[in-house]
Amino acid sequence: MIRSELIQKIADENPHLYQRDVERIVNTVFEEVTDAMARGDRVELRGFGAFSVKKRDARVGRNPRTGETVQVEEKCVPFFKTGKLLRDRLNGKA
Repeated sequence: MIRSELIQKIADENPHLYQRDVERIVNTVFEEVTDAMARGDRVELRGFGAFSVKKRDARVGRNPRTGETVQVEEKCVPFFKTGKLLRDRLNGKA
């Protein structure tokens, strides 16, 4: 599912809301999650999962095309851990 499909589904299920309002709500939620992660905070959606940021240390890597070694700087990467309810639904337990 992509963002526009999510917006359309929410708008269809809530005919009392204008589509532009639904779009603003969805965009605000995504922006808040992104901003919280940029600050290094953890975002937890009960039953769905938790978004967090993990730090990867600097290391020596290898260019796969040429085989030469390159320095890879330290960086932060997004990480998602599924919640128990989502994991159970995916495995047919709920």
